[in-house]
Amino acid sequence: MHFQISENAKEIIKSGGIRVRVKRAGMFQFQEFKIKRISIGSSASFVELWLDNVIDLSELVRLSNELGLPMETQNGRVFPNGLGAKDFIGL
Repeated sequence: MHFQISENAKEIIKSGGIRVRVKRAGMFQFQEFKIKRISIGSSASFVELWLDNVIDLSELVRLSNELGLPMETQNGRVFPNGLGAKDFIGL
């Protein structure tokens, strides 16, 4: 891992998810993101926050940078600026 994960991100992973206020369809709502493990190859996986709804990608990027974790919704997956899947392997 090339960076130090924040204490906040560690707590989110440990608790299995987080309830976050997001702007969705022009309104602010609370959405429950869950931790999901995504397999890479046969032996590695990385963690991300997952939600089975559509959220604007710009809002998703903002949340990913704020929380320090990758995020995925129905319309795409984003990573915090400058980071990729390899940075979250083994968490």
